[in-house]
Amino acid sequence: MSYQALYRKFRPQEFEDVKGQDHIVTTLKNQTKADRIGHAYLFCGTRGTGKTTVAKIFAKAVNCEHPIDGSPCGECASCRAITEGSSMNVIEIDAASNNGVDNIRQIREEVAYRPTEGRYKVYIIDEVHMLSAGAFNALLKTLEEPPSYVIFILATTEAHKIPITILSRCQRYDFHRISIDTIAARLTDLMQQENVDVDERAIRYVAKAGDGSMRDALSLLDQCIAFHLGETLTYENVLEVLGAVDTEVFSHLLRYVLDENVAGAISTLGELVDEGRELGQLVNDFTWYLRNLLLIQSSDDMEEVLDISKDNLEALKEEAKLIKPQTLIRYIRVFSELSNQVRYASQKRILIEIALIKLCKPQMETDYGSVLDRITSIEKKLEKGIAVAAANPAVSQVSSNSVPQQPVKKELPKAIPDDIKKVGENWKSIISEIGANTKVYLNKAVPTLGPASELMLVLDDENAYEYLSENRAGCLDNLSLMIEKRIGKTVDVTIRRNDSGISAKETVPDLSALIDFEIEEEN
Repeated sequence: MSYQALYRKFRPQEFEDVKGQDHIVTTLKNQTKADRIGHAYLFCGTRGTGKTTVAKIFAKAVNCEHPIDGSPCGECASCRAITEGSSMNVIEIDAASNNGVDNIRQIREEVAYRPTEGRYKVYIIDEVHMLSAGAFNALLKTLEEPPSYVIFILATTEAHKIPITILSRCQRYDFHRISIDTIAARLTDLMQQENVDVDERAIRYVAKAGDGSMRDALSLLDQCIAFHLGETLTYENVLEVLGAVDTEVFSHLLRYVLDENVAGAISTLGELVDEGRELGQLVNDFTWYLRNLLLIQSSDDMEEVLDISKDNLEALKEEAKLIKPQTLIRYIRVFSELSNQVRYASQKRILIEIALIKLCKPQMETDYGSVLDRITSIEKKLEKGIAVAAANPAVSQVSSNSVPQQPVKKELPKAIPDDIKKVGENWKSIISEIGANTKVYLNKAVPTLGPASELMLVLDDENAYEYLSENRAGCLDNLSLMIEKRIGKTVDVTIRRNDSGISAKETVPDLSALIDFEIEEEN
């Protein structure tokens, strides 16, 4: 007999073999025992969590001649036929390639015929979200009122793409991602059956790499065994095959980053690339490494959560003492963003190099976390006696004895036009009648007298200035109408951005506060 992949060879054939989906298995077994079988089911969840497998087991259970506690016996003619794929009662359809209206019409015609043997005819439609809109509409009526001997099982990884009219006609079951412990236990059991020696550490790494998918984990383990056939599969072997990186390398990389050694960090990355390490996996693993360091800093009772050996735990504790939590959070943020970018990038190496330079040179960024890292870096240099150059030499040369000049507030001209004066007196009430968005930005403006005796709005806020400039018709023109309505005269309105670095209230007279000024009337 030809070789079968592990995930096919050890595919569960009864409910008891399904791991990590107890909430679904129990419900389906109880339905079978009580003969409370629905007509339509929707199985949702990520790949490799057992959707199709459970669908086939359920199809066997409802047609089994001698069910055992709601689970198929596996020995009767019906069970054997379904297992071998020769049963006429179980029809599997791949909606990715059979997604048209004609395919669904064929199903509607077929359901009119009773099963040749057994109680139920079961239709398993995989990747059902790939059906066209017309196909979904054609399925609606049949799905709502099928014959008593027909069961529909719809499987999908993207339930949000399924029309609500379909969802409302199905019993929905969400398949959870399988835990690392559950996957590792299953892999250990299967390796004993296969008589393959595998280190526990290697098993757990493969389980983690499976990312909640039992099928993915089995496929990865199959690949590792084939590469080291006849040998004991060690942790180092698994890292080599999967292109992963050991934590020791991450330790070296982190120390280069903390020392702001760009050349060392880039050189380490180059060595990993030359060894054929998968860059996407490298980013994910380094992010996970940083996460472990942060958890160790957060609490002393993280041994169970981290799931690592005692030797690695002690090494991580020593590593965690070298870095501040806020710095770690920044590193995690940078690499988390990088993970999404690398997934679709053609130049992955360049993106990772840029990220490492960002970590080594926080002065290249201006966010809060980077500023803190810059301060920490300067403190370290000062402790080591390294001279630190000023960011702006021109500024640093200012004498410490010099007294900063106080901004002088400009005075109002001797004469103010009556219409502008009235606007100032009624400014608050005028803008209160304007729309909510415009009112928010106008409240940030300082109304004053312009050079052409017009109403000029001076703004410190760049966003407010851009909003009012770009929406002049809806903002300033509307303001002019409100002013005309209130004072009975038309007033020209202009806006100006305050780039002085000093608050506009300190540099220009505020017309809305006329009560504080002594104004000389025109003769």
